[in-house]
Amino acid sequence: MVNEKSNFRGLSEDEALKRQKRFGLNVLEEKKRISPFAILIQQYNDFIIWVLIGATIISFIMGEKADAITILIIVIMNSVLGFIQEYKTERSLEALKEMAAPTAKVMRKDSVVVIKAECLVPGDVVIIESGDRVPADCIIEESAGILMDESLLTGESENVEKNADKNNNSLFMGTIVLNGKAIAKVVAIGMATEMGKIAKMLNSIKREKSPLKEKLDSLGKILVLICLIICFVVTIMGVLRGNDKYEMFLLGVSLAVAAIPEGLSAIVTVALALGVSRMLKRNALVRKLPAVETLGCTSIICSDKTGTLTQNKMKVLKIYLNGRVIDVNKEKVNSELLRKTFVLCNDCIISSKSKNFEESIKGDATDKALLSVFFNNERDYKEYIKDKIKIYEIPFDSNRKRVSVVIKEKLGNTAYIKGAPEIIIKRCNYIYENGECRLLTTEDKKRILKVVEGMTREALRCIGAAYKRNIKNNDKTIEDNLVFIGIAAMKDPPREEVKEAVFKCRRAGIKPVMITGDHKNTAFAIAREIGIADEKSGVLTGTEIDDLSDNELLEKCKKTTVYSRVTPNHKLRIVRCYKKLNNVVAMTGDGVNDAPAVKEADIGIAMGISGTDVTKEASSMILLDDNFATIVAAVEEGRIIYNNIRKFIRYLLSCNLGEVLTMFLASLINIQTPLLPIQILFINLATDGLPAIALGLDSGDKAIMEQKPLSRNESIFARGLKEKIFIRGSLIGICTVLAFLAGKYYGMDLETCRTLTLGTLILSQLIHVFECRSEKCSIFEMKFYTNLYLVGAVCISITMLILIIYLPYLGRVFHTVPLDLGQWLIIIFFSSIISFVNSLVLLFRK
Repeated sequence: MVNEKSNFRGLSEDEALKRQKRFGLNVLEEKKRISPFAILIQQYNDFIIWVLIGATIISFIMGEKADAITILIIVIMNSVLGFIQEYKTERSLEALKEMAAPTAKVMRKDSVVVIKAECLVPGDVVIIESGDRVPADCIIEESAGILMDESLLTGESENVEKNADKNNNSLFMGTIVLNGKAIAKVVAIGMATEMGKIAKMLNSIKREKSPLKEKLDSLGKILVLICLIICFVVTIMGVLRGNDKYEMFLLGVSLAVAAIPEGLSAIVTVALALGVSRMLKRNALVRKLPAVETLGCTSIICSDKTGTLTQNKMKVLKIYLNGRVIDVNKEKVNSELLRKTFVLCNDCIISSKSKNFEESIKGDATDKALLSVFFNNERDYKEYIKDKIKIYEIPFDSNRKRVSVVIKEKLGNTAYIKGAPEIIIKRCNYIYENGECRLLTTEDKKRILKVVEGMTREALRCIGAAYKRNIKNNDKTIEDNLVFIGIAAMKDPPREEVKEAVFKCRRAGIKPVMITGDHKNTAFAIAREIGIADEKSGVLTGTEIDDLSDNELLEKCKKTTVYSRVTPNHKLRIVRCYKKLNNVVAMTGDGVNDAPAVKEADIGIAMGISGTDVTKEASSMILLDDNFATIVAAVEEGRIIYNNIRKFIRYLLSCNLGEVLTMFLASLINIQTPLLPIQILFINLATDGLPAIALGLDSGDKAIMEQKPLSRNESIFARGLKEKIFIRGSLIGICTVLAFLAGKYYGMDLETCRTLTLGTLILSQLIHVFECRSEKCSIFEMKFYTNLYLVGAVCISITMLILIIYLPYLGRVFHTVPLDLGQWLIIIFFSSIISFVNSLVLLFRK
């Protein structure tokens, strides 16, 4: 093999082809893709869907085409929405593949050619320059001032300097070259790269059903079984009493179609879709409908620090000058020596494309922060540096930890040096303080280092400044006997709204957790500032995680709120541990390194502005404003939606139970059938649709964010909902049968009694829908104008009832007769008495 390091000759075309056959293409593999048709078919592999299809077939057999078409539309709508969500999810790995560089400059023997990045092989020699995306994992052979942005992989905001040194010569696929140029040898391609390892983790994550989906599936099976048993009993009892077999069969089928809440799945979908629309107005874009209700159950939010909790912008906060610490936000920095050092020892470039000066500065985040302290517009900056002549520069090196520039000045050449404070102070023998230069004593050094230590405890990154006059040509002692000037302390500050958002999370019973690649002290300082941590014992490092077994990590997770120096694999372990502790976990992130954990979480949240395509595609929700506070708003919206779903489950099941019990009780006491099949289907049409959907538009309880999150294992019938449904459903059935018997008592004919029964059953359900708006308040305490959609839906249903009673044609179809005032009073009494008494009881309790 050619020794690239000695002469930098590349591989021959033949050798490259041989290696390509051996190692394959430089691409990220993905699981065998599911065809769009297969995804569509999967949408029908659901128990509730099977029931809906069965109800459709039965309705067609009975000649109820309108009802059958309605159910069919529900089935198709659910399958299409599910297909769209599944299809989008399959694209997450495609986005990861797109992040690889499309082309690469590679040496083929002695010439440089541009080839597709997928054709690279281990051993290739590539040339990368400022602005390039690294096409594969490489090792630097020769470099000049290489500065890398590795935040996509590491999550850290600091840019990384690279060189040919063995301990610092690795370049990773997908990372970006900010500055410099390098010749590097490819050592890993495709799935063998660091990005490939992340792709493997994405492939290994299994999709799970949302908590609500699991609960509704179980609920559907139980309800169908109970309803079918009751309907079978009613039919058999009717046949045994001598009723027409065919008529009883139709009655049983009609009752089954009416009793099974086939609209439940569709109404849940509509409620979630409405929630998505409301969340979009609050800058939260939901990609997967179940994420809406999952957010409402969230008990843990695992958040990346950089760019999520912080601004991802270095900012100078304090400067140590003339023996004291200056707060930059309160006091102007007045030191020409300090300005010269930080402005001239600076590689930033000013772009005129942006009107905002800070946004126009391109370069290292630290240099940008130092420049912004002294200038706020491009004109002043250019005016300042136009007569500054740089003679030569000793560039920054990770071993030296300093940079020096020599500037031509009237009083002689002057060297300005900036770097790590401890390094700068060691090389200083003098100090410039309050306008004069004096000897730097041991006490001075201790005092300065103590100040630096205090700043680092506040998560501030410190940069020291010094100078030296009268530099001669070829002077090898430029960086010795320096004059100390001062120190700039900076950090990536938290977002302004984050502290309030964290407080709201805690009040809502949600535990916010910080997961970051930063140093333990930095992570803790930020976490303490925003309220996530108050004790350093609550911080766990990646190294410590490696030493813990899964069970030990489970115990640690109960108390830990900050995780530092973590890798993508650590993030996955952390998320999985919280899930094992029966938490509903949300994970925020923006970089490629966050994608596996984002996908593993119950609700993955990506940053819309700074987030990568990979993370967005793996997520369930995207924050369009990258604002942590938006998560809290989304959680609130999710809780409202979950409560609204409980409301219409309560409404639908109470009403359907009332319909079934009406027929069941009539069979038990051996009276004539109180409702005909066509009337049962009309009740289903009038009461199950619009009113239930309108409940999904309720604005929610004002104190909803002061409640604890729901447990993952909590039944949707928890907190007394099951009892409410059973009691109210039973009372509706009893009162409806009593209305039928009242008609018989007053000598009314069978059609009139059935019309009374029909009216009582429908009105009792429409009154009950208002009770379902709250589990604590009586109907007298509710403000009807807060949900005008519900009022409108109820009015439409009442209008439908009046039409089938008083229009002759519809009366013949539905076997109803016009009613007089006295008969309406019977309906109103039996349909409202339950709500009236229940409201009085609630008021009495309060």
